[in-house]
Amino acid sequence: GLRTRPLAVDDAGARTQDLAGPVGAGAGAVLLTPAHQFPTGAALTPARRAAAVDWARSTGALIVEDDYDGEFRYDGQSVGALQGLDPDRVVYLGTASKSLAPGLRMGWMVVPPGLLDEVVAAKGRTDWTSSAVDQLTLAEFIRSGAYDRHVRGMRLRYRRRRDELVAAVSGRVAVSGIAAGLHAVLDLPAGTEAAALRSAAWQDLAVVPLSFFAHPDARLPRREALVVGYGTPPTSAWSATLAALLAALP
Repeated sequence: GLRTRPLAVDDAGARTQDLAGPVGAGAGAVLLTPAHQFPTGAALTPARRAAAVDWARSTGALIVEDDYDGEFRYDGQSVGALQGLDPDRVVYLGTASKSLAPGLRMGWMVVPPGLLDEVVAAKGRTDWTSSAVDQLTLAEFIRSGAYDRHVRGMRLRYRRRRDELVAAVSGRVAVSGIAAGLHAVLDLPAGTEAAALRSAAWQDLAVVPLSFFAHPDARLPRREALVVGYGTPPTSAWSATLAALLAALP
């Protein structure tokens, strides 16, 4: 099967400069979320974007760019796609699961020209569930500009939610990873994570510890924090959900 290695992440995003060392030795590809690293929310800096492209060019490897939450950026201008730096070395991935609905089960790939035939053939062999009508409808929705208009409206809605979440927890916990996306990271006082998780579970809140997302081989310092999504609750339940979260926090 596929073997993966962890690539360290800090406030400037994935440490792509480390790819020149043992972590990148012999690797055929690296998976990055440059626009909004999950779950920390860090955006990859220009220097680290350049380091990733330089590594891919020098080794012949690919960069798989998951444009995670790239359409939901609230603060500052869009950071742009890494794929634009080298279309021959980057496979760009996008999805409508958050902007429209996860039930669509549809996304898109922009692949280097040399991989196109192989990717199309692989999709034909393995994808038996994506309706051709749904795919054509989504393509027209995007082509017409209606998708972009829809995303702009959703961005305003989720920005309001983000601002309400940040205001509600202000003074209680530190918040990070909120420049984009539909989740926030809430840092907790030492020794309080387990109790907060139990309290959240009793109130049917689906929050998870930050450590849940660590690679099995990663060596990380202990950080007590919760990853909290704010996109799922319907409008009618948002206030009650926010109140339940506040009750679960230390």
